Amino acid sequence: MASKATRLRCLYAPPIPTVRPRLHSTRTFATAVSEPTESTAPPTSTTRRSPTTFKDRLNAGPSLSDFVSPPREDEEPMLATALVGPAGKQKEITRLPSWLQTPIPNNANYKSIKRDLRGLNLHTVCEEARCPNISDCWGGSDKSAATATIMLMGDTCTRGCRFCSVKTSKAPSPLDPHEPEHTAEALKRWGLGYVVLTSVDRDDLADGGANHFAETIMKIKSKAPGMLVEALTGDYAGDLEMVAKVARSGLDVYAHNVETVEELTPMVRDRRAKFRQSLSVLKHAKEAKEGLITKTSIMLGLGETQDQLWETLKELRNVDVDVVTFGQYMRPTKRHMPVHTYVTPVVFETWRQRALDMGFLYCASGPLVRSSYKAGEAFIENVIKKRARKNQTALAEGAITSGFETTNAS
Repeated sequence: MASKATRLRCLYAPPIPTVRPRLHSTRTFATAVSEPTESTAPPTSTTRRSPTTFKDRLNAGPSLSDFVSPPREDEEPMLATALVGPAGKQKEITRLPSWLQTPIPNNANYKSIKRDLRGLNLHTVCEEARCPNISDCWGGSDKSAATATIMLMGDTCTRGCRFCSVKTSKAPSPLDPHEPEHTAEALKRWGLGYVVLTSVDRDDLADGGANHFAETIMKIKSKAPGMLVEALTGDYAGDLEMVAKVARSGLDVYAHNVETVEELTPMVRDRRAKFRQSLSVLKHAKEAKEGLITKTSIMLGLGETQDQLWETLKELRNVDVDVVTFGQYMRPTKRHMPVHTYVTPVVFETWRQRALDMGFLYCASGPLVRSSYKAGEAFIENVIKKRARKNQTALAEGAITSGFETTNAS
């Protein structure tokens, strides 16, 4: 029997390396582990340590609780500032105001929707545009209570707007021919009552992707006839025939965003996107299908003035736009336009009232409101259903009246 000192190993294994113990002097070891007493002076070290500038900078910056904690009721609408950087080279930064702080998405339903999207190779503008409402919209009690804005035709845009974080390229990947079917199947599986579809701009395609968009809507309506569909489209480079094709494909709400006031459009949007061209899209969509609801969205905080906003709302009403939303512009990265102003909730409420007074059917306005906004979609859904019931009642009354007149004539 082998002795205790014998070390067993496989015959084909490499030799076991010999590890030599590291020797320490008794004095060094004692200095490292013992605490100084009254009779012993504390040890002095001659080793110079580098200054902990990164740690100081980290501690001076915002903490996780600054981003996820809800605002206090007694908190004033002021922007907090903090000094960051090493001593002597500190700079002041502005923290996000309390009304823009949102919870980190970590909901079971959020994870379930994300798995479905990845499994079918679908993209959402919620993720690509880093929407702050993703936790609220995806985190409902069940999938039927959740909303997700599906982004068609890939995740790469041919335009480069200065406010948007979606990837850009002159030659994106070819369209996925199975995307309309996969999108319709996913939405049918979720059982949603209202869905929003959007897309990247595809100036590389002859039709701008309008036929692909229209096919997706028709497949959704064939699989789920009761589902209401909103389409948030591009301007198709001003091709109004493509606008009409999407408007007549069976959708219920046609949305196209002007994004900002006319004066700021050249600095905010891609040079191919023009304010007047966007107005033309909204007008033609309304004329292409009777009863179609039209919708647009405006970002605040880019440096617009009150007079410019007034004029923008008047222009939208002139082309009979039904719904407008106001939201705070949030800078996605340092490569994008800086925020000019963080608009307070009180100002957003003021513009909501003004829009309603001007005759808009509905206006969602708030710091975290985005073009695809859950509360707005719920309101529009009710409006569409009421209109449908009213039309059915009118048809039924017309049929009864016609039958009564025929009976009297005979």
